[in-house]
Amino acid sequence: MASIVKFKDEVISEKLKVADSFLSRLIGLMFKKEMEGFDALLIKQCNSIHTFFMRYALDIIFLDKDLRVVKVIENMKPWRATLMYFKATQVLELKSGTLKNRIKKDDQLEVVCIS
Repeated sequence: MASIVKFKDEVISEKLKVADSFLSRLIGLMFKKEMEGFDALLIKQCNSIHTFFMRYALDIIFLDKDLRVVKVIENMKPWRATLMYFKATQVLELKSGTLKNRIKKDDQLEVVCIS
């Protein structure tokens, strides 16, 4: 099932990958040279992340259960960790430079199934 992520009428991810199993959430993007075959990773049941063992920077969006933005971190470099954001239930990870200050706290995102 292919999905996109939208903010207002703008697509910010054209190929969303969802990490919702224990193993997919545990591994995430660690050890990967790039996001191959997708351009964003949505980690379910998550309210903090780290970029240990990462090879590139990320734009991070912490979201609540309704996909409302709790916190945005742009250009998070490898070998860093975030705080815990208790209102967040999931995290959207995108390639660094994707957001360009367009998304702020309390903005509403939408995930749309396209197949």
